[in-house]
Amino acid sequence: MIEINGSYGEGGGQILRTSLSLAAITTQPVRFEHLRAKRKTPGLAAQHLTSVRAAAAICQAKVKGDALGSTELEFIPGSPICAGNYTFEVNTAGAIMLILQTVLLPLALAPGNSTVILRGGTHVEFSPPFQYIEQVYLRALADMGIQANVQLNAWGWYPKGGGEVELQVTGNTHLTAINLLNRGNFLQVRGVAAVTNLPAHIPQRMAARAENLLREAKLTGKVQPLRERGIGAGAGIFLTADYEHISAGFSAIGRLGVSAEKVAEKAVEELLDFHRSGAPVDVHLADQLLLPAALASENSKYRAAEISLHLKTNAWVIEKFGLARIIIDEEEKVVEIAPFPRKMIKA
Repeated sequence: MIEINGSYGEGGGQILRTSLSLAAITTQPVRFEHLRAKRKTPGLAAQHLTSVRAAAAICQAKVKGDALGSTELEFIPGSPICAGNYTFEVNTAGAIMLILQTVLLPLALAPGNSTVILRGGTHVEFSPPFQYIEQVYLRALADMGIQANVQLNAWGWYPKGGGEVELQVTGNTHLTAINLLNRGNFLQVRGVAAVTNLPAHIPQRMAARAENLLREAKLTGKVQPLRERGIGAGAGIFLTADYEHISAGFSAIGRLGVSAEKVAEKAVEELLDFHRSGAPVDVHLADQLLLPAALASENSKYRAAEISLHLKTNAWVIEKFGLARIIIDEEEKVVEIAPFPRKMIKA
């Protein structure tokens, strides 16, 4: 049984999610201790508990310790990954896009196609929003051979949630390597400024401010203002910078007392910082590409805008499963992933 110390590195939920994906893929049992030890409230929150149960469902795993607040967990896969139709609900505003990432790669390797309905928070701080998954993450995975589509059926913000996303995944995937040392020419910025249960002038102001800032930076961009329906009030702006070989995503969630213009400025500032860096891979995608690259048939290599503690922690988890050798050049911000033979993987 693989032993995972949840306090290692950044000490958050990504250690759990990556381990669950890999346990399902490799059928290796895992024991966790000190889960989310470095968070303000350690242990399993609702979204993490749903990730555990989602991963268990797709490989018929036996689980011990799956309770809110638990800092210890055993996860023992009972079968190879099972394609099928699944529904997972957080019952809070927990970030369902992180649950999506937990099950996506295992289901892409399963012998058959799958549909997954996820309910909870779709646009939550400190997690990738729906647009990032759709336009950035899935674009990169498509270049590696994964066929997956997502549909946003309802928006869900903190604290009420109520969002819904549908994921469709084609199975029997053979993952190929990714090489991204150059992002190619800049193409465009596209985005949405969205609200639910708030006045129409708010998304219009976010969109206008973002477009003005992009124009000042001499970048072509179009941001669409949207007024949607949801069970709670929420606001945010979600920008995608498209380049020849890759896309990058940037967002900001509105908060009480923060003007629409300030929300837009935050997202655009992050986008412009990335654009000036010249790097192909944004800081979040750099972390998220590690796992598919470790499952690919050949070596991958990419240059990131930043080498985060998240990335280094994720690399540690992957190496615990014996999947790949990962070399991180922090000075050049280049990540190399050399997969080992895949004999242990049963999908």
